[in-house]
Amino acid sequence: MAPHTDHEHDVVASEELFAPVGRGVELCYQTYGDPDDEPVLLVMGLGGPMTWWDPELCRMIAARGRYVIRFDNRDTGRSTKLTGHRATRGALVRAFAGQSVTPPYTLTDMADDACGLLDHLGLESAHVVGVSMGGMIAQVMAIAHPDRVRSLTSIMSTTGKRSVGWQHPRLLPMLVAPRGRGREAYAATSAKMSVLIGSPAFPVPREEALTRARETFDRGFSASGVLRQMLAIVAEPNRAPRLRGLRIPATVVHGTSDRMVHVSGGRATARAIPGADLLLVDGMGHDLPRELYPTFTDAVERSITRTHDHR
Repeated sequence: MAPHTDHEHDVVASEELFAPVGRGVELCYQTYGDPDDEPVLLVMGLGGPMTWWDPELCRMIAARGRYVIRFDNRDTGRSTKLTGHRATRGALVRAFAGQSVTPPYTLTDMADDACGLLDHLGLESAHVVGVSMGGMIAQVMAIAHPDRVRSLTSIMSTTGKRSVGWQHPRLLPMLVAPRGRGREAYAATSAKMSVLIGSPAFPVPREEALTRARETFDRGFSASGVLRQMLAIVAEPNRAPRLRGLRIPATVVHGTSDRMVHVSGGRATARAIPGADLLLVDGMGHDLPRELYPTFTDAVERSITRTHDHR
């Protein structure tokens, strides 16, 4: 385990900027640290803006001598909303039931967005870190664009195989139910969900969950965008056979108390990627508790260090 550093306060953060990445999509992004350092691309999960990558965590990673990039996925935050692409809850229910559904866009499209951001920044490749859906996007990046991904850190994600990484049955009605309109209705629903899927060992106070939900809504929440992202997830085929072809260092992190993506998803991901390290965290659910920032930072650093060992 790498030693903790006290240099987070020295890390310089850029202002929020915008990158055209093709196909009419523009991503909002922000960087931490020195552009001459090794780049680390952070990919967030379903409906989550880049602000869910806490600045403290970004600074901790950057303080290890890394150039950290966080961004809003398409249909999230300040990035492009694909308003002309219709998605319905009926289609989502059919997809959950295993029926064939054509999504407005795919995880491959979202992986291409991320590669477009690297292009915009003049980066040939990066160490890629993804959470939940972001882990799926990171996996697809490594599969479709192996030359762009130096190492992979997949956190609380899965392979896309239906028999692993399932949701707790209590969550399914909330996932497909319409959210109430407006800021406070969104905040109340989000806070309730955060309790259901959060880490039992590291609970988040309700007021803190409400504050983050309001900030998320104000940044640019799109209910139809979340539906489009969910359809991209459930329409994606099992990635395990393609993950077996990866030849990059990988670290898989998963909580043993994850109700949104069962821990079997993390185990399956680690089994599929040759030589991957698996870190199971007791009491961690489907969130990024502040108490575990050192753990996440060390996991990313472990992937990067193994890249150096492979040279």
